[in-house]
Parts: sequence; structure tokens; C-alpha cells
Amino acid sequence: MNPNANPATETQEEEPMLLKNETLTPLARKHFALARSPFVDDINSRQDVFASQHSRYVRAAMLEAATNHGFIAIIGQSGSGKSTLREDLEERIREERRPIVLIKPYVHGMEPSQANGKPLRSGHIAEAIVDALAPGVALKSSPQARYKQVHELLKASRAAGYTHLLVIEEAHRLPIPTLKHLKNFMELKDGLRRLLGVCLIGQNELYNTLSERNPEVREIVQRCEQITMEPLDNDVEAYLQLKLERLGVKLADVFEPDAMDAIRARLVQQAHGHRTNEVVSICYPQVVNNLACRALNAAALVGFPKVDAQVIAGC
Repeated sequence: MNPNANPATETQEEEPMLLKNETLTPLARKHFALARSPFVDDINSRQDVFASQHSRYVRAAMLEAATNHGFIAIIGQSGSGKSTLREDLEERIREERRPIVLIKPYVHGMEPSQANGKPLRSGHIAEAIVDALAPGVALKSSPQARYKQVHELLKASRAAGYTHLLVIEEAHRLPIPTLKHLKNFMELKDGLRRLLGVCLIGQNELYNTLSERNPEVREIVQRCEQITMEPLDNDVEAYLQLKLERLGVKLADVFEPDAMDAIRARLVQQAHGHRTNEVVSICYPQVVNNLACRALNAAALVGFPKVDAQVIAGC
């Protein structure tokens, strides 16, 4: 690292590199006796999902929102594991045959305004609910009829013993009007019982969208439990151990003990836009995967028997 360089600028240039995917080379796979990469297509069952204390809390919160129609927002940067936990919830519902209906509007190309893409409107959410509960049934055309149709379908589904969770990914791109309209969906009840829970999943920009300082959304934000995805930090060893054990390989056969502290140190950086000494950890699953993969490639290239702190520092 250049001692004369501006730390903030250097960090901004370094982070995209750490987030960039790298393929494990055939040489590295052979060198460390890996049948395949432990970081690509590595999650094929719930047993493959790393369970830290924090992720167990997030899992429980998502299931609670689904079973008791709560309102939560899961917030974290790209690669922090948000979507993996959503997929884990889906798999759990299937495996345990829980009477929960997940409603997932398509968000591909979604943007906050028409100028940049296709905003997710309340009508799209209504359409997703109808499609999930009554596939093939056309959505009513008038707003009044559409709202009644959604309400009746949710009540009928609830009477059959089901609960419902609306899951919106890329929620940091939600238009403010749509966020405000979520209140109307959440207020749908059958007597005293709510009929729909909501789980927003988005990157850190979602904090700004859900700010109580914004009077437009204050009423709905006050009802929302915001959960921040935490970095692995103290769980790096256990995380990498799971990755390797799924391939029948021991962590100690691939990494020296000092590599773990080196990974943590490598993934603590100066906060963007700050001139103070404030630092942040980007020790998230995807970043750890990328760094570990680069380190394995580098160690194999020079013939090191294991990845140590020196190798990590050079990646």
C-alpha cells in the first residue's frame, strides 16, 4: 500500500476489487485437494447456509413476520447474505410444510422513477397477491374492485389456515408512493387478525428511504423493524470451516491460524466519505469468498502449502 496515497481514495478503489468474483484455478483445486470450488454454487441445501448468532436472529425474525404478519426490513450491502436468508426461509417452508404463502413481485429492472426503469406500483403488488393465491384469475380493473378482490382472497386463504408474507427484494429502489401504499395492504384484516406481513430486502440505501425524518413515510416506518446484516468478523473461522467441510476438507489443512486475523484486518476499511478515523468492516460472505479464493490461487501459484497472513496481505 502506498503510504503517500489518500486512504479514502485508496479504499474506494480497493473495495470493488474485493467484491469482484474470482474463479478458483485448476492449479489451486489440485494443490489443496478440492474437488470443486467451495465458493461457487456452494449452497444447495439449508445445511450449506452458515448459521451465525446474528443470522439465526434474522431467520427467526423473517419466520415471525411470515407466521404473524409482521413488518420487517432486512438491510445490508451486496454480498451480505440477505437473499440467501430469504431462500433459506423458502426452503424451510417447503421442508417443514408450513402453511405460509410467500408473495414475491418481480422486481427486475425496478427503479424509483419511470425515467430510469419500471417502478413497482401498488397495482403490481395486488397482481402478485392474486397470482399467488388464485393463479390464472384475472386482476379486477378498477381500484375498488381490485382492492376488494385482494382482501377476499387473503381472507379465504387465511380461513384455510394459511398466513402470507409479501417479500420485496431490491427494496432500496421502491418508489415512495408504493412504500406508502404498503400501509393499505398491511391494514387488510379479517376481524382483528392481520392478513399480510411484509419483508423488505434491500441495500444500505434503504436506510434513507425508511428514515423517520422523511414525513412522507414516517407513519409506515414507525411500524417497521429494521434489521442490519452484520459482518462475519468473529465468525470467519467457522464460516470458512463450513465451506471446506462440505467438501470433506479441514480448515487447518488449507489455512494457517494467522490467516483468520489477516482476513479480518484486510476487510476493515475507512468509511467512505469520512475524514475521521472511522472504520467499517466489509467482512461479508461474498467478500470473504472472493478474498479466500484469491488467496488460494496465490498460494498455489507460488507453492505455499497453506494460506497464511502473508498471502492474505498480498491479495
